Amino acid sequence: MKATWKPHTAHGKLSAGVREELPDSVYAFPKQKKEPLSDASHVRNAMARFDQVQGVSDQEREQAFANIKAAARHFDVEMTETSWRDFGKSPGAKKVPSGGRSASAKKAARPKKSPTAKKSS
Repeated sequence: MKATWKPHTAHGKLSAGVREELPDSVYAFPKQKKEPLSDASHVRNAMARFDQVQGVSDQEREQAFANIKAAARHFDVEMTETSWRDFGKSPGAKKVPSGGRSASAKKAARPKKSPTAKKSS
């Protein structure tokens, strides 16, 4: 599949207003305007989050892969994947189960009780 990505440098953080002004050709998923590819950092982020994108077809993933590959070449980002199906298969990649966070993660996220807090009677 041929890439539709075209270089476009957005300066600074991509806030909501700035993202809305970017052309579709800057995104890995142009139709949904998901995963902007405006610099090397955003390309690496799109690669890391590729398998987390929801609501897209296999054909759109194929297009996004071609766009990420083109942006990675442009920004000199190393990319070892040869297919979009390779994303998320690295040894360190771990998918969050559909049920959400594990019990230990939920417990860790709870606010801690202050040791100085007293119970009211």
